[in-house]
Amino acid sequence: MHRRRFIASLGSAIALTCVAAAQQKALPVIGFLGNASPGPFAPFVAAFHRGLSETGYAEGQNVVTEYGWAEGRYDRLPALAAELVGRKVDVIATSADASALAAKNATSTIPIVFVNGSDPVEIGLVVSFARPGGNLTGVSIMTGELMLKRLELLSEVVPQARVIALLVNPNNAGAERTIKDVQEVCRAKGVQLQIVKAGTESDIDVAFTSLIQLQASALLVGSDPFLFSRREQLVALAARHAVPAIYEWREFAAAGGLISYGTSLAEMYRQAGVYVGRILAGAKPTDLPVQRPTRFELVVNLNTAKALGLTVPPSILDLADEVIE
Repeated sequence: MHRRRFIASLGSAIALTCVAAAQQKALPVIGFLGNASPGPFAPFVAAFHRGLSETGYAEGQNVVTEYGWAEGRYDRLPALAAELVGRKVDVIATSADASALAAKNATSTIPIVFVNGSDPVEIGLVVSFARPGGNLTGVSIMTGELMLKRLELLSEVVPQARVIALLVNPNNAGAERTIKDVQEVCRAKGVQLQIVKAGTESDIDVAFTSLIQLQASALLVGSDPFLFSRREQLVALAARHAVPAIYEWREFAAAGGLISYGTSLAEMYRQAGVYVGRILAGAKPTDLPVQRPTRFELVVNLNTAKALGLTVPPSILDLADEVIE
């Protein structure tokens, strides 16, 4: 009798364990493929999860996220993407052009939600903004169009600059297009453009040495996750060499950069989180149009302007969303 009770209770315990394991296994898994390092991107990962929560998904409760960080080494992205695909994640979120392309090359079936800087149609991520087609959709930051606006702003702040340097990460899929677009505008303005490139931390130091040798009077910093992750280093070098610089993200200006103009990166990742949640709930990427930003932030750091001996035109201060004093 006792033996039968023991066997019955043992059977119940095994059944409960199996049910619990099945429930745990049933949690959907998000693969997050990042170009840079987790530390500098922590606020945007948090924004991504805020977006997820808006669709009813909470980390550790009804969804799990696995991360793959390239730490600025973009050549690692294909292997990281393949690893996430091998784990059979339910959806992949990517942080920029290179990671989106790596994920696209790794799978044609797992849904992919990107946050990217280049035109996603031009670099082959989607067929169109309205009907992406395939297994990808996401948020496009419109980096190329904004880069030209930043050049205009930089020219207003440093009107005497006849030589301007453009810093890009050569490993970024949109780097060559950015260079071409900026070259055309500089040519029309009669401004000489010097290209400096940095794909590693040491490259950044070399790039600043080069732009001083090239006698560049101002610097336009390209949009790139790796360069963003090195914003403290970039801002410090710009200050040390007394080079007026403009950046895409407000985080640069908050760190001491002269001026920034671009969309809210946190908002872009929040929107990506919403899309991932909708896909987990059953939506298909091809039915989710690629989102584009509708609001842009102009941030001016007057402390930095004063240190550089610059007077920011009232017209720019009037347009600024934030003035740091």
